[in-house]
Parts: sequence; C-alpha cells; structure tokens
Amino acid sequence: MKNNKRVLSLLAAGALILTAACSNTPAAESPTPSASVQPSESQPQVTAPVTAAANGVFEGKGSGYGGELSVLVTVEDGKMTDLRLLDNHESEPVSKRAFPILKDRILEAQTPVVDSVSSATFTSYAVKTAVADAASQFGQDFGKITMATVSAEAPAAPEDAATQLVVVGGGPAGLAAAIAAKQSGVEDVILIEKLGILSGNGKFDMNFFDLINSKAMNKAGIEYTVEDFIEDKKDNGDTPERLRAWAEGEWTLDAWLRDMDILLNQSNGGTNHMAESDVYAGDHIQTGLEKRAYELGVDIRLENKGTDLIMTDGVCTGVVVETKGGTYNITADAVVVATGGFCNNKELLAKYTDGNEVLETSNSMGTTGDFVPVFEKNGMGLENMGKMSVFSYILNPRRDLTGGGSGFLLVNKNGERFLDEKTTSGLKLGTAILEQPDGAAFYLADRTLYEDNFRTRKHVTAGYYQQGETLEELAEKLGIDAAGLKAAVEDYNANLPEGARPFDAEGPYYGSKVQTANHMTKGGVTANERTQVLFEDGTVVPGLYAAGEVTWVSGAYSAAVTFGRIAGQCVAEDIL
Repeated sequence: MKNNKRVLSLLAAGALILTAACSNTPAAESPTPSASVQPSESQPQVTAPVTAAANGVFEGKGSGYGGELSVLVTVEDGKMTDLRLLDNHESEPVSKRAFPILKDRILEAQTPVVDSVSSATFTSYAVKTAVADAASQFGQDFGKITMATVSAEAPAAPEDAATQLVVVGGGPAGLAAAIAAKQSGVEDVILIEKLGILSGNGKFDMNFFDLINSKAMNKAGIEYTVEDFIEDKKDNGDTPERLRAWAEGEWTLDAWLRDMDILLNQSNGGTNHMAESDVYAGDHIQTGLEKRAYELGVDIRLENKGTDLIMTDGVCTGVVVETKGGTYNITADAVVVATGGFCNNKELLAKYTDGNEVLETSNSMGTTGDFVPVFEKNGMGLENMGKMSVFSYILNPRRDLTGGGSGFLLVNKNGERFLDEKTTSGLKLGTAILEQPDGAAFYLADRTLYEDNFRTRKHVTAGYYQQGETLEELAEKLGIDAAGLKAAVEDYNANLPEGARPFDAEGPYYGSKVQTANHMTKGGVTANERTQVLFEDGTVVPGLYAAGEVTWVSGAYSAAVTFGRIAGQCVAEDIL
C-alpha cells in the first residue's frame, strides 16, 4: 500500500501548488486552482546562505515548460525535510500530479539527482534544477542538472504477479473500468500505466460532451432521451447494440460521477458540460476518478508499460509488463486494454491515415498505439483505422486547444489571410498552415471575441497570447508584417462573409501562433457492446476487453468513461 499512500498524497498536494495554468496538451485545468501557496507571514522566511549544519528555508529557481519556477526547500541539521512549489507557469493537471512524486523521490534520496516523472519531463527538470539551486545556498553541490539526469540507483527487478483483473492504461477509460470492477465485487485489481502520472488526455479537456440526463441539463430544462441519443448518433458507424449500450450508459453516468463527488454543474447547451461556468470538466473528473480508485484499493502501478498480451490457446490470460527494473508478467482472469490511440506514432499514422502524419498532435504523449501490433499479430479485428478527429487550432508551441467564438482572423507572417477561416478545417487547414512562410500562422482575436469566448479569456489571462492596443503593436509583438495585417483587416471588413461581423475597429487585440493538430484517432480494435474484444472473424476473445480510444469509438471523452465503466461491470459479471 506504499504506492497508494504516495499517490493519495499526490492528489492532496495539489492544494500546495500555485500555477498560472495551462497545458502542453489540450488545456483543461481549473482556471482558478482549488488552493494556492503564496509567500505570506505564515510561511517560513527564506534564510541567508548557510554552509554547515544548515537550518532554514531556501528558495531555488528553475526553468520549466511555462517559464521560471520557484521552490522552497526546508533544511534541518543539513537534511532536506520539505519541498514546496511556489510561483510557476506549468500545467496544473501535470504539475499537481508530478510534483508530489518528485518531492518524495528527492526527499528520500536527499538529492535532486533522481528520475524525472515521465510525461512531466520539463516540470521535473525545472523542480530538480530549482532544488539544486536552493541547495547551493546551504553548501551542497549536486553538479549540473540536465534533462537527462536520472537516479544512480538501479531499481529492483520486478516479480511476476497474479490478479483477478489487470487494466492496461490509467486514462479515463482505464480508471472507470478499475473503479466499476471494484464496485461490482472484483477484489483484486491491478492497473498499470506506462507514464508517471494518471488520467491521459482527459485531464486537459474543457468540455464533457454527450452526457445526458444530468442534473445540469434537467435544471436548464433540456429534454434529451436515450432514444434521442440513438437517433442523433445512428449514422456514426456503431452497431445498434453498441450504440444502445453507449446511450444507456450516458443516461446513468452523471449519477455515477456524482456519487464520487464529481459534479458537472454547468450545462453549455445540448449535451455539453463543464464542472462550473469557469472550471474545465477534464481535470475535475479525472482527479475524482483517481481519488476513488485509490480509495477502493486498486493496485496502481505507474511507469509500468504493458507491451504484450499473454495468450493461452486463444484465451487472454495476462499481460507482459516492462519497467525500468526489467520485464515481468501479470496473469489475470481478465484484461482490459485502455491504452488510448496512436496520435503520437508517426509510423502508424502514415500506415493507416491519409497523410495525417504531417501534423502535430494535441493528444497525450502516451498515445503511441502500443497494442495495435499486438492486436494484429493475434488476429484481432481492427476497424476505421483511418478515421481521425483533427482540431483546427492549438497554441504553438504550448499545444493548448484554442479557438472558438466568432470573428477571429488567421494570418501568416506577412499579415495576409490565406484561407476562409469559417469553412477550412481538418487536414486541409493543417496543410495550408504548413505551406505558409516558416510554416507559421497566427490566430487573431478582437475585444468582442475576447468577451464572447471563455477559452480565449483564459489563455489571455494566463499570458499565452500577445496583446496590443493597436494592430501595429500586436504585429510587432507577434513578429508579423504590420502593413500587411492592417490591409488584411481592412479587406476583411470591406468584404464580410455572409453572416460574419466586422473585426473591431479599435483595440485591444490579441494574437498567438497556432497550428492544426491530430486530436484523436477514432479507429481501433473491434469491441462489442460488452467491450469484449473480437477476433477478425467476429468471435469473442475470451478474457480480453477494451475501452476508450484504443477501440473504434465514434464518441470521445465521455464515451471512454462510459465504456470503461461497462468494461468493469462486464468483467465482474464474467469472472465472479
């Protein structure tokens, strides 16, 4: 249970983190952190440098993904006893999960020369360099910290394990599966996650789509039935059985989440939800799922990568797992694969999609399609592998999803509009951007759009946009041609597309460099309405289930949670 205690402290330690928030993947953190730590009279004062038997609190600085980061290191009799994260601009969904792990590693080893948390490498580097900076003030020299700095200690070789259920992947689908299985009576559940933190790309999402029969919808007077859902999604490509399972699962999902104190109180019309009007859904949901999984006693093993299935006479009987200390096997009565898609695998994108490998991705770094070749070699069905969800604009280089609202302009370095912003999307948009000088495009917003769109306001407040009182000032800050930009705005306003509003005649104006991104792969392994994986001939693979983006899924975030929950329930039915 040592690992459980550590990660429970991870969730609680989010309250110690001050962050200006956003992400290096789609932004979904709470715009206002639940709590923050700022220098105050109640905190120990930073002391002057001490060289022997040091005592006191020392501030160190490092440089992370979002810029400068500060930590306070408490020292008692020359030993580091506490770390606090202060001012930083790291992604809150990442930093609040990674920092407690780094803190444990550094305090236990009494050195910042420790392994970084995978999927939080920039934040890890920043924290480690900040600790080294603080240590230099009390006479300790840990040498130069680099991105490649790792612990000198070799981890112990892992031992084989046996369990009732092993879940591969700790994103929305995997966590939902583990929780539902536990709630349905499965006592022994192991969840392995190859990265150093949980919750995949779900923790960055602003919206939770396709949820029906929620308290927020009912309060808003939005009537939407299971049959309405089925009618609206009938052409998505799901089997009738799987579509009905999805619809019925969405109908009960809000109540299931609320039982875990996961409250989606903001209805944005239709089936779209946020936690609150100014709080993203993603991190709120995922933090709640993580908390409940640990409370239920799920054996969660971070930085444990599933690499292969153990197949015995056509039956799935476990998973091969790779760790830094070596490889081991987990045998199980059932396996749920929830490893996500393959947006971060250029080779698979080139193989299965129509040129999407040229685009970057807004998805989690863990989406490398590890089990696609495993499914292939075992004769399991794959479907719709070429279907993609492409998001029009992400911040470059931060990669937060941006856009929305009305009346934005897209220009190149010459200040020129090069396409119709309203009608061009997907791969065509991404290719057009790459064809511009230096492959650069800039998303421009005026005051009207700023006031209309929460995501834009959030990013401006966080400092992700440049701001100018005039077009000339904004152009200078973005490094684009001012005369070209002014002419483009004048031409746009003089020839407004039908139904469009004019770009504001007066500032302030806002702008950021953007690119188009593969947001998620839609195709994957074939699974039925009970999430059982199917062979190519349509027969069930005994013992094997799959949920989320690793499957063919016509939905997105809420579909992953819904089918993850179904997977856990069906596993319990089948093995108990």
